[in-house]
Amino acid sequence: MNQRDLDRTILSVLDESDRMFLATSVDQNPSGATVFFARDGFDLLFFTFRTTRKAEQIRYNPKVQAVVWPKGQEGIRGLQIEGECRPVTDPEEMEEAKRRILRVTSAFKDYMEDEFLLKNKVVGYFRLRPTVIKYVDFYAEPKFRWREFPENQPGPVREAFRSVWNRLRIWVRALRAPFFTATLVPVLLGAVIAHRDLAASGSAQFWNWSTFWWVLLGALLAHAGTNITNDYYDHTSRNDEWNTLFSPFNGGSRMIQAGLLPAWKVLLAGLLCFAATVAVGLRLNSMITGSPLGNSPLLWIGVTGVALGLFYTMSPVRIGYHGLGELAIFLGFGPVMVLGTHYVLLARYLRETGTNWPWLTPFLASVPVGILIMLVVWINQFQDAPADEKAGKRTWVVRLAARKNGVMLYEKPFRFYTVFLLSAFVLILVLGLVGSVYPELVSPYVLIALLPGYLAWKAVRWGKEWLHQWNQPGADRTRLPYELLRVNASTIGIHFLTGLLLVFAFLLGQ
Repeated sequence: MNQRDLDRTILSVLDESDRMFLATSVDQNPSGATVFFARDGFDLLFFTFRTTRKAEQIRYNPKVQAVVWPKGQEGIRGLQIEGECRPVTDPEEMEEAKRRILRVTSAFKDYMEDEFLLKNKVVGYFRLRPTVIKYVDFYAEPKFRWREFPENQPGPVREAFRSVWNRLRIWVRALRAPFFTATLVPVLLGAVIAHRDLAASGSAQFWNWSTFWWVLLGALLAHAGTNITNDYYDHTSRNDEWNTLFSPFNGGSRMIQAGLLPAWKVLLAGLLCFAATVAVGLRLNSMITGSPLGNSPLLWIGVTGVALGLFYTMSPVRIGYHGLGELAIFLGFGPVMVLGTHYVLLARYLRETGTNWPWLTPFLASVPVGILIMLVVWINQFQDAPADEKAGKRTWVVRLAARKNGVMLYEKPFRFYTVFLLSAFVLILVLGLVGSVYPELVSPYVLIALLPGYLAWKAVRWGKEWLHQWNQPGADRTRLPYELLRVNASTIGIHFLTGLLLVFAFLLGQ
């Protein structure tokens, strides 16, 4: 059989078939699924949701294998296809893919045309470009014939670069690095108050940039360890498996559920992050006291911070499962980080001058920051609440929500969200007024941190509109949770902007 005959045979098998078994894999996590396909030359087009495990794995490893058999000839005559899969993003190509797939099956037509799914980019079309097609016929001689497509094979340099880049992307997602702003704000705030205190005492020479970077590194490692171990232990409780309303803001990184990292590797990474955090903390404590375990405020602040992060969801403590998670978030990303940063950066000055640690200012400044980051988690728990309740995770949203005919009602949790949000800005107002009388205690410029109050007002208004929709009879509660995403995003923005303005205020106060 020459190549032309082989090509005709391969195309005839594809024309006689409408489904393929598609295998994907990332980091030794195999997945398989049967999908309908349409042919475009030797390329195969298929439809799936972008949130599925196979779509997630294709995003990080486009190498796939597919098996195709004509109907009724499974295991006798068919094709084994190796190739590269990519999402179809060009609008015209997407329309063409849709048209071709609908010729094969109309089973997914409603999903393909669903405005909600299109708006949220859940609908996905993919193209499989073969690199090798093996034709199998157990009643022929020879039984196997190969057709190679070198034009579809990526070069070794490109493949190596892509592999490294995708591995990096996986770990950035696992760390939930975009949420490191929750650490950046309190560390910067503690640092700028420390610099202000040194400058006010005429001792700016004690400022040390190297120490600042060590503090930031330790805090980021602690945050990363908290995120990663939270993913692992929410997996072991089946919380994330039950959570069907996940989004970029809630439901964890879903590395385990998407088959991007094995569970053991997630746990190991989290524990290594905490081990590195402890190492950085002991190094800093040794610089302060002369001994890694020397008695100092840093030692006890560090122990508290690591314990809050590690036991947030870790068995058997699971403080996040017993209504203490919100308090842990407030403390860990508020007073603990601000006070810890402030103390470390002042430690040498305090030791050499015998001055008492002026902890009151950083503590006062940390409280609104802690409240606002706690509210980020609080509002994200609205979408998580059904899965949290099923997994026995008794967050305060779960505890406060009413139930009616099996539906969670969120008026009371949202009232608390509003009260906490208002209290954060009232505290900032009070700090500004205190600063106008006692500028040596608090910078009067903290009043500029009231500016994100407008965004807070918008978030509350949007939340009330969402609650009204949620409570309507016949509301589509499988989709409405996603309409709350603008409140989720706004709450993150409120924390970040308010925190940066507080930092700027103390800079101006110098």
